[in-house]
Amino acid sequence: MPEGASAIFKFIVDDDEGGCRLDSLIGSVFPEISRTLAGRLIRENIIRVNDKIRKPSFRVTPGDTVSGSIPPPNTPLIFPEAVHIDILHEDADCVVLNKPPGMVVHPAAGHSGGTLVNALLYRYPGIRGIGGIESRSGIVHRLDKDTSGVMVVARTEPAHQALSLQFKKRSVRKTYLGFVYGIVAEEGSITLPIGRNPVHRKKMTARDPANPRDAETRWHVITQWGGIALVAFSIATGRTHQIRVHCAAMRHPIIGDTLYGPSHPNRSFDLTKKTAALAASVPRHLLHARHLSFTHPATRKFMTLEAPLPADMLAFQKALDAD
Repeated sequence: MPEGASAIFKFIVDDDEGGCRLDSLIGSVFPEISRTLAGRLIRENIIRVNDKIRKPSFRVTPGDTVSGSIPPPNTPLIFPEAVHIDILHEDADCVVLNKPPGMVVHPAAGHSGGTLVNALLYRYPGIRGIGGIESRSGIVHRLDKDTSGVMVVARTEPAHQALSLQFKKRSVRKTYLGFVYGIVAEEGSITLPIGRNPVHRKKMTARDPANPRDAETRWHVITQWGGIALVAFSIATGRTHQIRVHCAAMRHPIIGDTLYGPSHPNRSFDLTKKTAALAASVPRHLLHARHLSFTHPATRKFMTLEAPLPADMLAFQKALDAD
């Protein structure tokens, strides 16, 4: 094996190893790496069990096949990739970009490449590790995979600290645009707390959540087409899936939201056959981060950046206008 190459391995769990945590097992089989590094390799989908993605806490069974690779010492786990980024603003301290729908922000299980962080490391090598976690280099806040729109990324450690503090103090202003089902009141707000769904762990909920956290979403309607509306949202908090969860709680779910939306929207919202077919055809939830306002971490100038509505949402709006 060439010097500096990753060590590729595959082994079968024996009887003595059965019941062991996966990260502990890797640490014992490869004593040169720490359990922390083993956990990172598992979460980054570099190490698998029976060719399936598992968590570091997964308990192995005798006969399981564990495979993957161990990077050589001092080799970064996250690799730069020449993925296009739509830059709205850049300077020595921060970058503001327009994230496309379908792009994951940082590597995680099932998404080891093609993420925003991979793209950022290619364009800005100096951001590696900023913020203390390599897989989140420079990341200050996130958008869901299928949510498009404006994001700010730190290029220096002081900028990361200053921007993170603004998000923590809720001094950052964020507005979104989304298409929702139903006849929506002209304007209003919802303040239901949000937390992890105690039954479906991949979902958040505003109904009896585990460890609820306060959340506030304000809205006003821009255009209404019968049973579909284009709505502007502003959020004082930034909880996971906040707008999607609050819209679902108001019985006006985001169109295309397979996690929180209705199974049969044409029955729930009395849509025409043509409009129902149009809504059913969208491949992602139609939510877009339109504006982001913050104080520049170095110049202290207040900045507002805007990401134009993406092509799929423009096409959806045009189709509604034509109907």
